[in-house]
Amino acid sequence: MADRYLTVAGTGVHEIEIRRSRFLCALAPVTSEEAARSLIAGRRKAEPAARHHCHAFVLGADGRTQRSSDDGEPAGTAGTPMLEVLRRRELTDTVAVVTRYFGGVLLGAGGLIRAYGQAVSEAVDVIGVREYRRLRLVEVVVDYDRAGRLENDIRSSPYLLHATRFEDVAHFDVGLAPDQGPAFHAWLADLTGGEALAEEIGETWLPTS
Repeated sequence: MADRYLTVAGTGVHEIEIRRSRFLCALAPVTSEEAARSLIAGRRKAEPAARHHCHAFVLGADGRTQRSSDDGEPAGTAGTPMLEVLRRRELTDTVAVVTRYFGGVLLGAGGLIRAYGQAVSEAVDVIGVREYRRLRLVEVVVDYDRAGRLENDIRSSPYLLHATRFEDVAHFDVGLAPDQGPAFHAWLADLTGGEALAEEIGETWLPTS
């Protein structure tokens, strides 16, 4: 089972022009096929005058779900090279939609393949990539008089602070890699004089940056 995956860092649109044809690549992180198709439909509404709205998306931490469409371009010249870029970049939970405005010059099959692939590749470079890791979640409970200092120490540590809650006591949910458990518990006990309680509450996918 995968313990990490990459997705795009955010939503955005990047445009390139090749022999007077404009290629607008929209990228977005998504977690379901419904969300991917919603973005595809949104791009059609946003650019109604364009001749083609080709797309590709990959879903799941293991990249198991993969779809693509040439949307009227010659078979294999748009959706497939777009999907290949996502695969090559090891991106998942990502949808790419390339909207093309024809510039009057035929590009040929090879030219289309290069253009659609380039549009997605450049968009990934511009928008950036974010890594997610499967981490164990540990809930740390501590009295308020130690909470402020402990929160600062966790933020500056190798451990990932996922969430904070302040009720009758302070709660910090901390993400740990599988091999960090013993070191974290020792670090926490030393830092708080053994006064903080820590309990594993499951695991989740969290961004590492």
